[in-house]
Amino acid sequence: MTAPPLMSERRVGALGGLLVATGPVAMALYTPSMPSIAAELGTTESMVQLTLAVFFGGFAIAQLVAGPLSDALGRRPVVLGFMLLFLAGSLTAMLATSIEVLILGRLLQGVGAAVGITTARALVRDLFQGQQSSRILNMIGIILAVAPAISPAIGSVVLVAGGWRWVFVLMVLYGAALMLTVVLAMRETVARDLDRLAPRMLLRNYRTLLGSGHFMLATGVVTGAIGTFYALAAILPFILMERVGLTPMEFGIGMMLQSGSFLTGAVVMRLLMARMNAYRLAAAGVGLILLGSIGALRLIWVEPDFLSVMLPVAIYAPGIAFVMPAMTTSAMAPFPAIAGSASALMGFLQMASGLVAGMAAAILGDAVLAMGLFVPMLGALSALCYIAHRRLPALHESKPAPDISDKSVATPVIGP
Repeated sequence: MTAPPLMSERRVGALGGLLVATGPVAMALYTPSMPSIAAELGTTESMVQLTLAVFFGGFAIAQLVAGPLSDALGRRPVVLGFMLLFLAGSLTAMLATSIEVLILGRLLQGVGAAVGITTARALVRDLFQGQQSSRILNMIGIILAVAPAISPAIGSVVLVAGGWRWVFVLMVLYGAALMLTVVLAMRETVARDLDRLAPRMLLRNYRTLLGSGHFMLATGVVTGAIGTFYALAAILPFILMERVGLTPMEFGIGMMLQSGSFLTGAVVMRLLMARMNAYRLAAAGVGLILLGSIGALRLIWVEPDFLSVMLPVAIYAPGIAFVMPAMTTSAMAPFPAIAGSASALMGFLQMASGLVAGMAAAILGDAVLAMGLFVPMLGALSALCYIAHRRLPALHESKPAPDISDKSVATPVIGP
């Protein structure tokens, strides 16, 4: 039986970008509608924030299932199955007549969207490594920047033109289009192996990953960086619309500063990677993350306005674009046999950090104070993990990858 052809770097980058964007698009389209939903459904802002929390929770936990499933059953069938859940959640939310039904719909959406980020990174690890892997992850980052950049503006236009339910109609269309793209363009990259679903094997794999200082520190760099964006998704709508006084349309346009700065960082990173190692460029990203964190810290004692809130975000965002390709590649490279599980655990930790920060913000009851506290904390986590990771001995091709499932092969890892 002839093996399916390998996908090109460009195809994997495009598919990975569309898959990864599912979760952020579902959040970015939705956030301008949150105050309107609270008013129409006769509920509180805290309950509407809970819809984001359950989305985060479903997104985070489901990755721990989606990753091992894709290792055992194959990438394509798992993507299609989870995207059906995303469509079901979108339809449920679209038809919701109470906040409880909306919460259920958002939970299903989060569970379904989890497959995107998990599978995208696993696809890259299945086919590529080293500097080439970082280059593809950078391409994915560019797509990831563009989609959420325009989503708040689109969500705001749809909200004004037809109401918040039409936002979920757009999500249904996105999910259906993505499923069709997967059917037509995605090739299977792993062999079906049900032994990988054995509980002892799953526990052993996750125990190996959690016990790897290399994996956990590289993951910690990305967790602190991206966790901030997930936390801000729950915080910024209430700062900018409730405290600063922006309209939904102004909020949607203003959020383009966040994604636009991330996109700029990703494009600059792509140009620099033609001459420099991606791992060394991550140091510049950590510096930007720390500068943005200091700017956010000022909100504890400064009255918020648009610039005082969004300028730190605009400095922080390109830092994420600089650290994400190299540190993701570095974290996953030693684990080719369980790329799905490694991607799942990485994604879970990223989402969990954003979920905890978002829930803490809701409990705190002051979105401005929450931003001033939690953005610097997550930025510090990213920087400290990077410093510790730099102190680890580099892995090379001559050093075998950990034997996890008796199917591992030695692979190079980006290192200092």
